[in-house]
Amino acid sequence: MISISMCMIAKNEESVLKRCLDSYSGLFDEIIIVDTGSTDSTVSIAQKYTDNIYHFEWCNDFAAAR
Repeated sequence: MISISMCMIAKNEESVLKRCLDSYSGLFDEIIIVDTGSTDSTVSIAQKYTDNIYHFEWCNDFAAAR
């Protein structure tokens, strides 16, 4: 069976992340969050939805973060 993953690159998205992830609830087999240096509660919010959280130092390049 095919599984579907959602991968999101995020930084300082505490104001919208919960609403975003709630809207995807149940649609994906896994959620992957790549945090690019958040200084707010983005990571702690993401941890409520997935253990697949990775940290990437932002270098002004979405392709590198991807």
